[in-house]
Amino acid sequence: MSESGSECARIALPVVDLLRAPDGPRDRQLLCGEAVEILDQKQGWAHIRATKDGYQGYMPDAALAPAQTNSHWISAPASHAYSAADFKSPDLAALSFGSQVLVSGFEGRFAATDQGYIPRVHLTPMEQQLRDPLSVAMGFLGTPYLWGGNSRFGIDCSGLVQLACLACGIACPGDSGPQERQLGTLLPPGSAYQPGDLLFWKGHVAWVHDPDTLLHANVHAMAVALETLQQAIARIADQGDGPVTAHRRLPQIG
Repeated sequence: MSESGSECARIALPVVDLLRAPDGPRDRQLLCGEAVEILDQKQGWAHIRATKDGYQGYMPDAALAPAQTNSHWISAPASHAYSAADFKSPDLAALSFGSQVLVSGFEGRFAATDQGYIPRVHLTPMEQQLRDPLSVAMGFLGTPYLWGGNSRFGIDCSGLVQLACLACGIACPGDSGPQERQLGTLLPPGSAYQPGDLLFWKGHVAWVHDPDTLLHANVHAMAVALETLQQAIARIADQGDGPVTAHRRLPQIG
């Protein structure tokens, strides 16, 4: 139980939609092993709060399992869980970057986990974080665009920012609006662009890859893609979504 009296649980499936209401639209997604609080359960649906960012929504009861203390997370862009410690054995699930598992032992190249056997090279201890959010985001280049997506199998602009930040130990909300208010330091208009900076529009966010290029999950490409920075600014304005509303810089990770 949590301090508030709500029940703690974890995500039991590879990726689960977090819905605005039972059978409603997707707002975000949660990944295998992520911790949640169950606020209410009714007619096969759970109203939950995600521990990582406080995001609330609904998902089927069947998507949840009892809470556990995970030991490792998937640090490769994606991985598979196998039925045996053998890459030729049947695969049980595809797991995205950021998924969390409990390792019970090791066998050759594989770790035995609550999801099956996962290649050791794809796993990182929970306490170990990455250091460069932009490099993490670049690992998603080519990932299909998915509104509300949070995984290597489909992601949107704010999902890309959140996954990269959390992997580097930077607290990050799930949506671009709160990200614009909370992430890093707001820079004055006309500031030079540096790799790893974030540019915001109303309803959109993009990484600065270099002073001339953006990296973002966007509908124009329907994927995570690189785009010329000035062309992107002009295109977004031309399509009616307005100018850049904020330029923010994340803290350096020591």
